[in-house]
Amino acid sequence: MTQPLRLGIAGLGTVGIGTVKIIQRHAGLLAARTGRDIAISAVSARSRSKNRDADLSAYGWEDDPVALATREDIDVFVELMGGSDGPALAATRAAIAAGKDVVTANKAMLAHHGQTLAEAAEAKGHVIRFEAAVAGGIPVVKALTEGLAGNEIRRVMGVMNGTCNYILTRMESAGLPYAEIFEEARQLGYLEADPNLDVGGIDAGHKLSLLASIAFGTKVSFDAVELEGIGRISIDDIRRAGDMGYRIKLLGVAQMTGRGLEQRMSPCLVPADSPLGQLQGGTNMVVLEGDSVGQIVLRGAGAGEGPTASAVMADVIEIARGCRISTFGQPAASLSDAVAAKAAAPAPYYLRMELSDKPGALAKVATILGDEGISIDRMRQYGHADTSAPVLIVTHKATRDAIDHAMKRLPATGVVVGDAVAIRIETV
Repeated sequence: MTQPLRLGIAGLGTVGIGTVKIIQRHAGLLAARTGRDIAISAVSARSRSKNRDADLSAYGWEDDPVALATREDIDVFVELMGGSDGPALAATRAAIAAGKDVVTANKAMLAHHGQTLAEAAEAKGHVIRFEAAVAGGIPVVKALTEGLAGNEIRRVMGVMNGTCNYILTRMESAGLPYAEIFEEARQLGYLEADPNLDVGGIDAGHKLSLLASIAFGTKVSFDAVELEGIGRISIDDIRRAGDMGYRIKLLGVAQMTGRGLEQRMSPCLVPADSPLGQLQGGTNMVVLEGDSVGQIVLRGAGAGEGPTASAVMADVIEIARGCRISTFGQPAASLSDAVAAKAAAPAPYYLRMELSDKPGALAKVATILGDEGISIDRMRQYGHADTSAPVLIVTHKATRDAIDHAMKRLPATGVVVGDAVAIRIETV
């Protein structure tokens, strides 16, 4: 048996302790599967005295993660601190400079600095692995870099934030408004310290940008992701979308078009009977489409101690076996600059508006839609109050520009009460 693979683990939160437990619990199994022992040399965290439900006494301790990253007795720096900058970035840079391989669960750091970090690591003949940064326990990075490497990827799509999926499905099942379920999720500890990272789509947007880089051979371009969160989704939208045979999901979609790379993370309607439509609670799902394989669906836990630590260990095992795949599936220096393209591909849209109870109100709306080249597929009007009535419209395929122009013109009709809502319907 060769020398042990020695790890330095920075960050002893949920995922860090989960990783320690796997190594302690499955030492023999890991050695059998890799041909070498996997050992922890040292660890680092903000507090040494905190009770972490794991025996850390056999490991060295470093208060400074940069010191941990540069220790001579580690081969792989495992970064589990989080944050796009600060100690995580400084320690990762130090590890690369010291000639270490890196395993990280830090999607924010890679979304903002992945290209430069990958180039630096690969120039030294080392690797950065990040399975745990995207969709928790789902092996989607491995699927793209290995299992589907013989395919031209046509589209990457999925629900990549379990908190948002929990909120949307809980709103539907409980019949409660967004604000109440948001507070429930906060009380349960599902939300980040900055909740907008979750409900604003930022966390999921980080993940999408990383998958898009692998899928389409482009440099990570998180700034080009069109982001829209779930805060404007009402319980009425959820109920009425259900009436029309749809469910609302915070859906990430990336695809290469003749105009460039589309990347969007936004609420979409999907068919209620589709795999994405049936996804409940905090589960994640990623749909990959290749020219040879067609469509495959990966589903599983998107967060939590066990699932995310499992993904961390998948990367550690890959390194222990001697696998040296480039960070984003091909040499970082060969990745092209992504030409950002807005989501212009036509799609059906769900439109919700409150119309004044006036003669000809619906005709005025239909005229504006027709002027913009938008035709109506289905329409439903609900029972109304004394002065207004809710109306739902499902359009035939239309461009986002046409929808936006129509939505801007609606207030001038004098028959639309409040703000109208337009949500894309995604074909799955």
